[in-house]
Amino acid sequence: MTSERASASPGGVAAPVGHEHPDVTGGWLRPAVFGAMDGLVSNFALIAGVAGGSGDRQVIVLAGLAGLAAGAFSMAAGEYTSVAAQAELAEAEIAVERRELIINPHGEEQELAELYAAKGLDAELAAEVARQLHRDPDLALDVHAREELGVTLDDLPSPRLAAASSFLSFAAGALVPVLPYLLGAHALWPAVVVALLGLFLCGAVVTRVTSRPWWFGGLRQLVLGAAAASLTYAFGSLVGAGLG
Repeated sequence: MTSERASASPGGVAAPVGHEHPDVTGGWLRPAVFGAMDGLVSNFALIAGVAGGSGDRQVIVLAGLAGLAAGAFSMAAGEYTSVAAQAELAEAEIAVERRELIINPHGEEQELAELYAAKGLDAELAAEVARQLHRDPDLALDVHAREELGVTLDDLPSPRLAAASSFLSFAAGALVPVLPYLLGAHALWPAVVVALLGLFLCGAVVTRVTSRPWWFGGLRQLVLGAAAASLTYAFGSLVGAGLG
């Protein structure tokens, strides 16, 4: 969380500020919870669909574990490719900025000054800020990358970390509805109970990075997940009856 330290009091003296701002990007919490929620909803619906078409516990367990593995590997592969492409694009654009700072430093300095002027600084002050920043080539590159590309040189996304976190979070969520069967359950209702509890919990946790109350987020995700599972159960029942 970020905090604001001080503000001017009516008497002109700086006074401490007591409020803090949450991380509006969600940090690690958002992708972790949404990955788990994705695994939970998709595998809950898959298990419900298979249970609707077949009451065979072994078939349901196999489908649930296969759905967990397939979804987790698919999420990891997709996330790795996506984040790697994003990082490679950022690195390519940073290389362009690096070359421009070598070939045309005065033009880049003027570009930065114009950028600051467009943000509201006086032209003279913007030019002076750009001049001082350009005294250090590494600092100039970092500033241009942040201002023009929206990236930080030391904080580019890691494809491996993204893939691993996606795999683990999806697998954790997908394990929830199949866990009762692994523990010996033969009916669908224990899986329904734990899956709905998991959905409510995920929805409630997500509200930590939103303005909604926890109960609203929990109920919303519970209803959506239950609807997906119910529709898939009905579809499985129809297909099972047709195949029978």
